[in-house]
Amino acid sequence: MCLLLVADRSGGVGRANRAVEPMKGMTTNRPKSVHGASIGILMLETHFPRIPGDLGNANTWNFPVHYRVVHGATASKAITQNTGKLLQPFIQVARELVTMGVDGITTSCGFLSPLQKELSSAVGVPVVASSLTQVAWIDQLLPIGLRTGVLTIDAGHLTEAHLRAAGAPADTPVAGTENGREFSRVILNDEPVMDIEQCRKDNVEAANALVKQHPDVAAIVLECTNMVPYAIDIQRSTGLPVYSIFTLINWFQSGLSVQGFGAAPPTGTH
Repeated sequence: MCLLLVADRSGGVGRANRAVEPMKGMTTNRPKSVHGASIGILMLETHFPRIPGDLGNANTWNFPVHYRVVHGATASKAITQNTGKLLQPFIQVARELVTMGVDGITTSCGFLSPLQKELSSAVGVPVVASSLTQVAWIDQLLPIGLRTGVLTIDAGHLTEAHLRAAGAPADTPVAGTENGREFSRVILNDEPVMDIEQCRKDNVEAANALVKQHPDVAAIVLECTNMVPYAIDIQRSTGLPVYSIFTLINWFQSGLSVQGFGAAPPTGTH
């Protein structure tokens, strides 16, 4: 038996919680240039700070991922313009990631939900284009009379079309951070400096406004992938479950790279 060594967050090496049996052979279902990273992330071309928790910070993930920037696809374009114009560049870069070896594709902006069907059809592997995909799933989990609300970077531009493309009800309650002082401005203007504490306040205040305006909201989905660092603050303030691109990609990864638990017991034993 061999022990798996993993790098800890401090830069040192730590021992994983479980031992790994030596590999006896390996097969693949298609040719790959790179192995061991199942998820490919299509990044908007941005330069604002991406702190731990943000999808674009590699330290967010406890497993390896591949990143590729879709050049020319800015946050402002993804949010305020017709996303259909971005489809072909996204398909091209996604195909490059698949050729390299990823087994699933995601994006760095919840406003890209309209690309879901065409992108998944074009690249040949599973695709989750937006964290909004979770809204319909979570609605099914809630008691009758309660529903999911969405926190977004720009409520004025998040339309029924975005929600429908993600399979969410068109009347899903939505609130945005655009009236805050920092978060939306820095990201939409692609500014190089970000006041983290003010961003935290903007997100919490917007979440509280969502719940106050819609008392039937019993869970929150964060549309924006840059909101994840503040998810814990939102939950502490609202007392509600909070879902995001972080929860979605961790779920996605769990199916693309299934965790083993050693040899299965013989049939008929307990």
